[in-house]
Amino acid sequence: MAHITHCIFDMDGLLLDTERVYTEVTQQILNEYAGGIRFTWDIKSKLMGRTGDEAAAMVVETYKLPMTTTEYLKITAVIQEELFPHSKVLPGVEKLIRHLHAHNVPIAVATSSTRSKFELKTSLNKELFELFDVIICGDDAEIKNGKPAPDLFLAAQKRLGNPPAENCLVFEDAVNGVQAGLNAKMNVVWIPDENIKKLTGPEEHGAILVLNSMAEFKPEHFSLPPFKN
Repeated sequence: MAHITHCIFDMDGLLLDTERVYTEVTQQILNEYAGGIRFTWDIKSKLMGRTGDEAAAMVVETYKLPMTTTEYLKITAVIQEELFPHSKVLPGVEKLIRHLHAHNVPIAVATSSTRSKFELKTSLNKELFELFDVIICGDDAEIKNGKPAPDLFLAAQKRLGNPPAENCLVFEDAVNGVQAGLNAKMNVVWIPDENIKKLTGPEEHGAILVLNSMAEFKPEHFSLPPFKN
């Protein structure tokens, strides 16, 4: 396995269980404006990792919703405001983040979320997210393109002091995110939802490792300090 010195994490569906909220919100809108058509995983998987604007435009277009992208974002923002603050940390995440921080391994979040949505989603877990050295959000000035473009990961790399890409390990749940990590020439650990795994061929992703949960990650496989038993 690669010799890793720096770790970069996506957030939605990887650190926090927010993808469930996105699904719920989108389905509420489809129930009201599109006759209750199901929001399916083949569509959802294409949206994951993209910026809010990109994802919204794709939903409006795919389901021919009677609204503009801006109107869609306004409606979803109201529902998300209520649901996002209750987002829980996913299994294995807290243990790994605290472990890396305790061993002075530089860590960053690189999320497509806007800064305000990041604050909303992490409001229950502020203490955990304060352990990260760097937080990069989708509306930061240097981010021109969302995933699968590498902008978010390259910005995180730069802010972490420009370590070589081969020494950076990206953690992602979305296919777009895996591609973004590969486009940044980094190593990628893929922790997909079961539904996404079913849609992706076994060799299509390009990740160095595929896990069912962050709880399965073994740091020593990447020359990182091992967990103490």
